[in-house]
Amino acid sequence: MPHRSDVSFRVHHALRIKGFAKTDVIAELTALPVPDVEGELVGLEHRGLAAFREARALWQLTPDGRKAHAEALAKDVADPLLRDHLGEPYPTFLQVNEHFKELCGSWQLKDGSPNDHADTAYDRRVIEDLLTVDRNVQPLCHSFAGVMERFSAYGPRLRHTAERVDAGAYDLFTGVMCGSYHDVWMELHEDLILTLGIDRAREGSF
Repeated sequence: MPHRSDVSFRVHHALRIKGFAKTDVIAELTALPVPDVEGELVGLEHRGLAAFREARALWQLTPDGRKAHAEALAKDVADPLLRDHLGEPYPTFLQVNEHFKELCGSWQLKDGSPNDHADTAYDRRVIEDLLTVDRNVQPLCHSFAGVMERFSAYGPRLRHTAERVDAGAYDLFTGVMCGSYHDVWMELHEDLILTLGIDRAREGSF
């Protein structure tokens, strides 16, 4: 059976992954009901671990919240076998990640200039490549979820977003802070980096 993180940690961890986010975004990342997430976020605020930025309706961890997260994460992955098993498919993920990064560049640029998306045949080829990337990452997401249950939402979210891009929602390819494929991918990668205790700079993942 995959390891199940408690609800409080999942919300705390999701906010650490995002840096700052609205309640509904944390709910999507954790696959938890919005009222439950709201209650956990308020609890973090009462403990001085999170702050609510009312002007933009954003939650953010405080310095104490980031410190407390590191301690909570260590407890969540206290069993060394969790990191061992989670790390087994990670090198393959990095290979797919390199392809995805190249693909994002191809979507944003064409012949060295910003892609105005007037060449529909070119865009179609890039989208087909995205669908291939998604097919390649799905078994990896399944493997991660088989080790830790909190990774189970990434595969369905990526697949659903790829389908929306394929259907014409092109802003969901590389858009920022809009639930794009790139957004979800970055959440997955950050989750893996944090959970596996990887030094992002040393790995060269940016």
